[in-house]
Amino acid sequence: MTTYTSSWIRAYTNIALIKYWGKADEALKLPKNNSISLTLDSFYTDTHVQFDSRFTADTLTIDGQGQDQNGAALKKAKIILDLVREIAQVDYNAKITSLNYVPTAAGLASSASGLAALAGAASNALELNLSDTDLSRLARRGSGSASRSIFGGFVEWEKGDSDVTSVAKPLDDANWDIGMLFIILDSRQKAVSSSEGMSRTVATSVFYPAWLETIELDLADMRQAIKDQSIQQVGEIAERNALKMHGTNLGANPPFTYWSAESLRAMEHVRQLRQEGYNVYFTMDAGPNVKLIGTYQELKEIKEHLSKYYDPAQLILAQPGPGLTVLPEHVHADITPN
Repeated sequence: MTTYTSSWIRAYTNIALIKYWGKADEALKLPKNNSISLTLDSFYTDTHVQFDSRFTADTLTIDGQGQDQNGAALKKAKIILDLVREIAQVDYNAKITSLNYVPTAAGLASSASGLAALAGAASNALELNLSDTDLSRLARRGSGSASRSIFGGFVEWEKGDSDVTSVAKPLDDANWDIGMLFIILDSRQKAVSSSEGMSRTVATSVFYPAWLETIELDLADMRQAIKDQSIQQVGEIAERNALKMHGTNLGANPPFTYWSAESLRAMEHVRQLRQEGYNVYFTMDAGPNVKLIGTYQELKEIKEHLSKYYDPAQLILAQPGPGLTVLPEHVHADITPN
């Protein structure tokens, strides 16, 4: 009997300020454009991996629920497992145990934290001692945005042109007064997955060429705004970039949108807050939920203000979060597989 067991590994979600929208290579998950994100501390995934010569198949348990062998979650996980097995030259099946502190498939970056944590745990179990750059590359193969969750603070995922060159890198530690306030409008799984939405938009949207034509300017502007620690510039650029991304979906065939009536209402709340003097902006990913960008101190006030319109459970305040983290042994000791 041979067993390899990982520590519990935690990865935090990241929210893109300059969006990743469209793949240049579906198999390698190479993006059409660079993206810039902020890793946050409020949503995360904890994962443990065990390889064992006795296991007859790879298995995945999320929050105590076993996943279908033919389901999308396990298929993504197997991509990473197969890559680490190839590197380590072992052929043992694996048991993955994952605790997801993020609503799944609701536009809250659950795949980013989930696949980044898996990349960390699987390589930890087989003692591969991969660099953060190599972990970013590995995580990308499971989910593109997961490449950014290896790092904390502001991160740029460079699109590259190959499996080797498409990796994320830290941009700024975000050790300044910036935060995000999540308005959770619907945590249910979305009707159009991010992957499906990207593919349809790239293939059919009449607006997609304009997205690619303007993305380099957005990236350059965002890098400068982060360097200047300008909340206003970060927020304005992120907001316009998000609106452009969602605009490409309306030009697809058939058209689709991730927005709901509640999304539009939340966006209008942000505009009203700006009229009242708050320095606050919004961004949205592939889902109906709205994220507010501002100083952490001002977002505390805004959260109190918005509690008149939303249940407190719908309002989650976040600060910049760290990169991939090895948890102490006592954490989840009661559920660590034998």
